[in-house]
Amino acid sequence: MRNIILGNTNVSVSAVSLGAWAYGGPQKLGPRHTGWSDQRDHDSTNTLVKCNDLGIRHWDTADVYGDGKSEQIIGSIWDKLPRSNIFLATKTGYDPGEHEHYYHPDHMRKQMEKSLSNLRSDYVDLYYLHHCDFGDNDEYFDDALEVVRRFQEEGKTRFIGLSDWDASKIMKFIDAVRPDVIQPYRNLMNDSFVTSGLKEWVDSHNTGVCFFSPIMHGLLTGKYTQPTNFKSGDMRAGIEEFTNPVIINKIRENKTLLETRFADHPNPVMHGIVDSLLTDTETSCVLLGQRNVGQANVAATLGQKMSDADSDWVKNLYRF
Repeated sequence: MRNIILGNTNVSVSAVSLGAWAYGGPQKLGPRHTGWSDQRDHDSTNTLVKCNDLGIRHWDTADVYGDGKSEQIIGSIWDKLPRSNIFLATKTGYDPGEHEHYYHPDHMRKQMEKSLSNLRSDYVDLYYLHHCDFGDNDEYFDDALEVVRRFQEEGKTRFIGLSDWDASKIMKFIDAVRPDVIQPYRNLMNDSFVTSGLKEWVDSHNTGVCFFSPIMHGLLTGKYTQPTNFKSGDMRAGIEEFTNPVIINKIRENKTLLETRFADHPNPVMHGIVDSLLTDTETSCVLLGQRNVGQANVAATLGQKMSDADSDWVKNLYRF
């Protein structure tokens, strides 16, 4: 596994790191499906051990994944491997608790303590503001930033991160936050990381980057042959592309093209859709969901940079 330096943190992490969203299992917040179905706890723990063995030692979770269950799964693993082996990231921002807004300072502190308890750790390596909604008039922004900086001063987190599904929202606040790491949405169907100007900012400030949903929740692998309905509590139930036959068929066609072009790679499709995201940036990793040991073994074959020509070829396949 190739490692990268996560920007100004000067921390070395695997180019393909672990996203542990699925370890929280199925979940709903009101009418929204926000979890993942059919995840077994023993698969999660076995995968964590395998990732450590494979050198995938940057793990990303959040306070709301399974209402803390993902964090608890990770916290249960320290009898099998040292906590100090792992660069551990979690987030806050999607659970308002008893307050009117997610980023109420009192609630943020409560959530940090809850996360540390779940993770069975005195600190996290990286603590993200999970989204960039700071109120109708951004009235919670200053307090939220002050709280996470205080966490850093208190030794509860080493680094501060900023995340959002919308790269333009990260851009809105990035100068004020000056995060150590950002976590934007990026995959071959959405490259607003580039078009928003975020990539240019990152390059000029040597900021660490962790791309989430690099395989678009599994859709880009081409394993889906027809519109798919997911169980209640599975976030994929709210992703319209899973029900669009035109998109599904095109991705299936691309799968065949990737298998032909990268036939010498043990996992040609994953190589194409994941490694093409790492070619144009020096300080970035991808957070890849690895739900079982087999997926961890696949992840360990990834993370190598492509040639510019191969990367451009792959990206052009998905401009439709």
